[in-house]
Amino acid sequence: MAAATPAPADASDAPAVPADTVPVTLRINGKTHRLQLEPRVALLDALRENLHLTGTKKGCDHGQCGACTVHLDGQSALSCLRLAVMSQGQEITTIEGLATGDTLHPMQTAFVKHDAFQCGYCTPGQIMAATALLQDKQQRSAVEIREAMSGNLCRCAAYPNIIAAIEDAQRA
Repeated sequence: MAAATPAPADASDAPAVPADTVPVTLRINGKTHRLQLEPRVALLDALRENLHLTGTKKGCDHGQCGACTVHLDGQSALSCLRLAVMSQGQEITTIEGLATGDTLHPMQTAFVKHDAFQCGYCTPGQIMAATALLQDKQQRSAVEIREAMSGNLCRCAAYPNIIAAIEDAQRA
């Protein structure tokens, strides 16, 4: 009995690309990701559902809580309000990309040191907003930090510890 020979590969063997999607190339945490997405997919959903980067949280899905905060070219951005296709060509950093290997970012270290989280749900967004805030190396008072962080909500009310962590990180 002769062995079966595989049929030659042709275009019909390629996975079908849904007609309602567009190619999207995102640079996230230093890596390039090529996706096929519906044009209306939010960056948050692309991160969580397509790339399985679940550190960025879906809180209100209306840009009011800050749980979905990421960096776009180093600036804070609410990923629930931004379409993935709009983020092409920008460097996206999520909480997963903040540490260097096993070495935590100084802001992450400060959050641990000051117990600046309780349930932890808002923590990634808080840390991402705080690191973007301190990039300019400007010294801020506790009042200025509170004001700048007012778009990031914590239902557990860990605010005093969050502010202490940010103040500590800014001194470092």
